[in-house]
Amino acid sequence: MKILIDNGHGIETPGKRSPEWPNESRRLFEWEFNRDIARRVHETLTQKDIDCELIVKEINDVSLQERCNRVNTISNQVGKTNCMLVSIHANAGGGTGWEVFYTRDAMTSQKIASVFSEEVTSRHDTDFPFRNRGLKYDPLFILKHTNCPAILTENLFMDTWDDFLFLCSEKGRAIIADIHVQAILKYLKTILIPEE
Repeated sequence: MKILIDNGHGIETPGKRSPEWPNESRRLFEWEFNRDIARRVHETLTQKDIDCELIVKEINDVSLQERCNRVNTISNQVGKTNCMLVSIHANAGGGTGWEVFYTRDAMTSQKIASVFSEEVTSRHDTDFPFRNRGLKYDPLFILKHTNCPAILTENLFMDTWDDFLFLCSEKGRAIIADIHVQAILKYLKTILIPEE
């Protein structure tokens, strides 16, 4: 199974940043956060001998269509049932918490999304004290126009103070990356070991 990691948005994407907080010099730019988490996930999976590839290696914005094209090229090479896509994002809009979206090949994508959601829920009382907003079916472009199972994670809200602080911290980023890694590893176990 090949794991494809998409880090949404680029350095010149308009918006996609935290507000300027009073008495706070830091600001979160989604392109940087997404790439940092994607890099960490990719490095850890690679160290564990998991076949993993970053879809966007550039810091510039790569169009949704081009990102889909890259995914589909790989998917066509290895077979759409032999790969999966995880698109990593940070949310905005004044809410709080974590959520995961799925659409394409809904049964498999929903199963992957469920494993991610279960991982988040299992860590609520230990190292990830944020609301799990759950699974959401949504025909987002990157999910709808790729031909392999795909999910999109929204990792907290960069415009909510407590979420912002976690997203900017080294500890928070390490935990978010580990959530992705552990969920991927758990999903891989479900397809390698048949359910009884």
